[in-house]
Amino acid sequence: MLFQVGGEGTRPTFFEMAAAQQLPASLRAALTYSLGVFALRRSFLHKILDYEDEFYAALMLILEGHSLRTTDSSFAESLYGLRRKSVRLRLRKESARKDSSSEEVQHSGLEKRQRILSVVFLVVLPYFKSKLHAIYNKEREARLRESLWGTEDQGFDDADFFTGEESIVSRDDISGNQELSVRAQLASKIKKIIAVCYPWIHASSEGLSFTYQLLYLLDATGFYSLGLQALGIQVCRATGQELMDTSSRISKIRNHERERLRGPPWLKTVQGALLSCSYAVLDYAQTGLIAAVFIFKMMEWWYQSAEERLTAPTVYPPPPPPPAPKVAKDGIPLPPDSSLCALCLQKRANPSVVTVSGFVFCYSCVFKYVSKYKRCPVTLIPASVDQIRRLFHDT
Repeated sequence: MLFQVGGEGTRPTFFEMAAAQQLPASLRAALTYSLGVFALRRSFLHKILDYEDEFYAALMLILEGHSLRTTDSSFAESLYGLRRKSVRLRLRKESARKDSSSEEVQHSGLEKRQRILSVVFLVVLPYFKSKLHAIYNKEREARLRESLWGTEDQGFDDADFFTGEESIVSRDDISGNQELSVRAQLASKIKKIIAVCYPWIHASSEGLSFTYQLLYLLDATGFYSLGLQALGIQVCRATGQELMDTSSRISKIRNHERERLRGPPWLKTVQGALLSCSYAVLDYAQTGLIAAVFIFKMMEWWYQSAEERLTAPTVYPPPPPPPAPKVAKDGIPLPPDSSLCALCLQKRANPSVVTVSGFVFCYSCVFKYVSKYKRCPVTLIPASVDQIRRLFHDT
């Protein structure tokens, strides 16, 4: 158990259940990112990324199966000290009042059927959902391209028509092409059906999930999801005695597996060493995966920040000023004193700038000139009175 979230009673809080539910998705994103970084130097890792869904499903199948077999909890739930228990509702009638009845909830360990179905809900269904989501995204992109660029040109299939040569095709090739075309049409129809139905399935699934989570938050139900209610399973906090019983049960299972080894002494030794290695990997897989991803992200951040400090300048230089506008030949010449107005040749009163050129004049002078000629007096660049701005400065 890696984390222990506080709380009273055996019923987990909403935040514990939400954290346990979101952990596999976060772990998958971190593993995919880590493999993507390593694949930049090791090209063979791209094969794993090509089959990302299958690789992650196989990994979670091992982890979830081991966790349910040994601790009666999923991989994420065991990290938070949670356990899955079978729920049975039994109606008992009180002897004093025969009309009134009360429900008694009995918890017990998981059955073999519940463990198998739990693996289906935790691994198999998310795998199929991921594949359906990928098919839906591809179909949506294809429809978007078709709406933008139209259907693909099929003129390349008629190349013999343009060359004028007759192609000789055997009957086997024709039958093979027909079989391929039938399969392609069937696959295309299935993908189109998925593209139409998947949004409704996804919306229904998310709506049911939100409803159960809201009811669980309001303490209106003891089941966090529809899958748990369908399996008759409630998630509870593990007590100290249950943790001790779990460790003793794991040791009994492993001793029984070692006793079942058959063969000569050297073969038993090799098998025992392999079992010990597999037990160590499974025991530390939970904390090891999370710790490895955390350390990797920490080291990446450290080296990336250090590289940025070495390569990037601490203070960026200011951008160069724009080139000064040229004075037109037919424009009004500038006075030698920069504090004088070029129009009235007096000291500027209420200085104002023409934004298209940057030259400053008296407000009344430049307003009259621009209103009459619709241009800058010096550069003759077209301007309007809306492009005159007053300047305010300390005298």
